Amino acid sequence: MPNTFYNEWDRERMSGNADAGDYRSTFQIDRDRVLHTPTFRRLQNKTQVFWSGEYDFYRTRLTHSLEVAQIGRAICHWLQSQTDGPLEPEYFIDPDLVEAACLSHDLGHPPFGHAGERTLNFLMSEHGGFEGNAQTLRILTERIFSARRSGMDPSRAFLDSILKYKSLWSELKHSSGSAPKNHFLYDNQQAILDWAMGGLDFPLELTPGKMRDSFKSIECQVMDWADDTAYSLNDISDSVRAGFLTTDKIHQWAEKNDIAIEAGESLEKLMQAIRSGKVDPFIGKRIGRYIQSTHLRETVNFLSHQSKRYRYELVVEEDVRRESELFKKLAFEVVFLSPQLKQLEHKGNHMLHKLWQVLEKRYIAPGHIDGQLFQILANDTEAEINQTTASADKARLICDFLAGMTDGYAARMYKRLFLPDFGSIHDLIG
Repeated sequence: MPNTFYNEWDRERMSGNADAGDYRSTFQIDRDRVLHTPTFRRLQNKTQVFWSGEYDFYRTRLTHSLEVAQIGRAICHWLQSQTDGPLEPEYFIDPDLVEAACLSHDLGHPPFGHAGERTLNFLMSEHGGFEGNAQTLRILTERIFSARRSGMDPSRAFLDSILKYKSLWSELKHSSGSAPKNHFLYDNQQAILDWAMGGLDFPLELTPGKMRDSFKSIECQVMDWADDTAYSLNDISDSVRAGFLTTDKIHQWAEKNDIAIEAGESLEKLMQAIRSGKVDPFIGKRIGRYIQSTHLRETVNFLSHQSKRYRYELVVEEDVRRESELFKKLAFEVVFLSPQLKQLEHKGNHMLHKLWQVLEKRYIAPGHIDGQLFQILANDTEAEINQTTASADKARLICDFLAGMTDGYAARMYKRLFLPDFGSIHDLIG
């Protein structure tokens, strides 16, 4: 029997083409199209917290995305298992759709983690900015099948499931008076956003920024909580393994922030797990708790009549959400802000700046280096840039190239361009 949670409007593809004759569901096709692409595979060499390749047990963007996908599917099954909830055997949140969203949510992130994202946003400040979520949308709708540069023709429900942010760069710049740091879509993605919303305008109360960004489909909400769960817990595990997070550092951090009484139980259990060498079992049980802390609440909004995807909100128990925020704050302030990681961020920032400068000088203005039009990029990439006339469009294509790099490829290209003693035929393989 068909899943009555979704209608044809949810399953419609951007092209209008149907999936007739395929043995898979619409959302299984969406998932498979993402999974079998070089864009997805490149996540294996992109930084999550610690630089990829440093050690073989640290999480990368790829392993993080796989873990988020598992958690997302588990949330779907948990919600459907609740006898007092609105879901039924033929009326449920599609786990394949949620899995597709979870596998895709980090596709647009550049090398070197969030530091790389901040760097590219700075470099693109005169050309509409850079944002990981907006780049994911660009990849899915325009870039993912590189031979055609055509995107993957996503369904509406899938496209909407990765739209964590629904405000345009220019809207946020106009409202704040300065270019936004994050959480925006590119201005030329307005038509895609309109299609995802069925051509309906946002109500006046959903102003650009946090208010509008809070308006998410239920699948996007599940993906977001699965991401928060993985981010707040698994990064703790990696930080302990790497020696960045110790019981002494947790004690010092708790005293400094005066949170020992409020959140002492969570921190004490974490420290007990560290002392006993049982961090992974501790994290595993926490993941289960975070999954089972969710339930659905019915709501009414300007799309709830159009799609069941907007008829429900994901509610997370408040004590679990507070613990998640606590662990994220702990990881950020003790690990992410540590001198060792900030030094690595600086290195990644420096490499991206230098790569941008040479590509900008070669392909944007004045269009040559020392009077020579020598080739730096691959034939198809260079041809696409050269066929583009507007500087902003050239910059966006250069940004696509840099954002698509793995950590290792960016480092090798930097060395080939700037280090005299690096470079051989073996190094030319990106």
